[in-house]
Amino acid sequence: MDIIFKYHDVATSDRLEAHAREKLETLLTRYDFIIRADVFFKTENTTSDQTGKICSIRLSAPGPRLFAESSFDNFYDAVSKTVNELSSQLEKRKDKMKTY
Repeated sequence: MDIIFKYHDVATSDRLEAHAREKLETLLTRYDFIIRADVFFKTENTTSDQTGKICSIRLSAPGPRLFAESSFDNFYDAVSKTVNELSSQLEKRKDKMKTY
């Protein structure tokens, strides 16, 4: 699986990329049909202290692309939440792909 990182108004971070790669590898071990992941990091001006760091992940797999996005006060929590959302989407996709 190819993982491509893109940053918008955020400095690049090797630790952040390693964390995201680790989380995405858990998806790849469960769902071997994933082809590519595009990970986007961006910041947003908000009035809340709990949001503002946004992680968006787009997965290429058979069928329509899967997309999830979350906003937290740090990127690590945002990555974890986004990967959890994608995991539930992948489970539904896998159920549809089963042959009976």
